[in-house]
Amino acid sequence: MDFFIGHYNYWIVIILMMLGFYTVISKGNLVKKIVGLNIFQVSVFLLYISIGTVTGGAAPITTEGVVLYSNPLPHVLILTAIVVGVATTALGLALVVRIKESYGTIEEDEIHECDHSL
Repeated sequence: MDFFIGHYNYWIVIILMMLGFYTVISKGNLVKKIVGLNIFQVSVFLLYISIGTVTGGAAPITTEGVVLYSNPLPHVLILTAIVVGVATTALGLALVVRIKESYGTIEEDEIHECDHSL
């Protein structure tokens, strides 16, 4: 039982990842798919932050008495990934707006029907 409680952050990552994956696969609405991708993306962020955290680690600044340092690279990469994720989400929503203007719907099945009827 201590194993599950001690690794609760990984369980949250798994739950969020499966929730986002399920949303992408099961929903036909394009906006809901983008939301599912964002949930999946947040789970990956949490995974990297969980892996990069060192208990008792200090910032990598050389001071006397510190022997355990925490690597700041995962956190910096996640900051970059958040910016890229926001830009990707904005692009996806802009594409959804254009699809809505062209097809009159954002439901995947209806878009396929419009393409096959031509």
